[in-house]
Amino acid sequence: MQKILVIDDDTDICMLLRRFLTKNGYEVAISKSGNGGLVLLDEFHPDLVMTDFRLGDMTGATILQKIHEKKPQLPVLIITGYSDIKTAVNVMKMGAVDYITKPLFPDEILVTIQNALQKATQISSTLPSKSKTASPKKGLIQKDHIAGSGQESKNLFRQLDLVAPTNYSVIIYGESGSGKESIAQEIHARSKRANGPFVAMDCGAISKELAASELFGHEKGSFTGAINQKIGHFEMANGGTLFLDEVANLPYDVQVSLLRVVQERTLRRIGGTKEISVDVRIIVASNERLLEASRKGKFREDLYHRFNEFSIEVPPLRQRKSDIMEFARFFLAQTNEELDKNITTFAPEVEEVFKTYGWPGNLREMRNVIKRATLLSEKDYIEAKSLPFELMNHERLLVFENPYEQRIPENNYSDSAQQLNLKSVASDAEYETILQVLKQVNYNKSKAAKLLGIDRKTLYNKMNNYNM
Repeated sequence: MQKILVIDDDTDICMLLRRFLTKNGYEVAISKSGNGGLVLLDEFHPDLVMTDFRLGDMTGATILQKIHEKKPQLPVLIITGYSDIKTAVNVMKMGAVDYITKPLFPDEILVTIQNALQKATQISSTLPSKSKTASPKKGLIQKDHIAGSGQESKNLFRQLDLVAPTNYSVIIYGESGSGKESIAQEIHARSKRANGPFVAMDCGAISKELAASELFGHEKGSFTGAINQKIGHFEMANGGTLFLDEVANLPYDVQVSLLRVVQERTLRRIGGTKEISVDVRIIVASNERLLEASRKGKFREDLYHRFNEFSIEVPPLRQRKSDIMEFARFFLAQTNEELDKNITTFAPEVEEVFKTYGWPGNLREMRNVIKRATLLSEKDYIEAKSLPFELMNHERLLVFENPYEQRIPENNYSDSAQQLNLKSVASDAEYETILQVLKQVNYNKSKAAKLLGIDRKTLYNKMNNYNM
């Protein structure tokens, strides 16, 4: 269980965070003063500190400095009000890993904490610190990704070793779930900017209206809803690396502004007049060819050539057969720690399935499969019955891409046998339809039920019947 120290002179916030974080699997200690928090550093040994920027006995800058004097690699999150964001960003440059603004939102808190802990793991694995209690496993990129030792993986990291020390812009190509962001993080960790921030932005998850604001920031009152000043991703990444995932999804007009910033290394916030200098290395990722996208009028060709100083191909998991069980064992060890279980290996038939399955979702799919199987397993190894339907039946589903297209021989079947087969086909089709709709709506069951034309209770019953 990871430990979080909360330092805030507001009793209500301390109690709220303690209840919320404890409920989500963290061990929490609280202090209502900066000096008290510094004492708890030595007694509680936290994995992360969350501290208010304005404390009664010291400022956020002071407590951050004192924490890092005691524990240089300990990640610190700053809690701040909107009016203090500019100051909080400056404190981040002094070593805070991120900041959270009041009012506090549960989802934002969890995501920020998880990202901060992952960044701390990544940085600690790249620094030859004498204070480490254990050496990181060779080949680790970050907490949820490993390099692999097969030839495809070696070729990938040979390219990474070449480009990481440079200041080149890099395009990373790869299928969804193949680990493009992990590769970007590794490039950053091996670069001269490793001590600077690594800021990631998913261009496919941001609305067209907000894309420019997320990238460049905005001034208060610059548009409807801009009730406060906002620092953009470029400024947050100053001195470090900015990673733009699925960059081809950026609106065309935002690409024009992006080109200017890339060329001139200066930006203006939306609604602002001041030119702000930025020193940022840019890494972009895409699952489609940017040159092809430019020919279709979706992506600016001049921007493509700006980014294309070096490109890296991340091979899909199906092309890294020799690494499959290495990846699987790593994810199993990770999940054992997360769930406090002790599952040691995989049944032989499970290994065979893993090696022959196509893994369309790549490493992300494998990790989720293993997390699910580990949760369901009752023995000290992963059994075949714990795997999802599509893995255990992947060969049959490949032959019959649409279950309704299965053909029953005209002879040698009784009426009852044909009826049984038809029921099986219908069940398979229903299962696949439910699964595809769930994926489409990101597993939101209310939306899935609406699209399927059934109520939530019926959907839950069907999911239970199919052991989904």
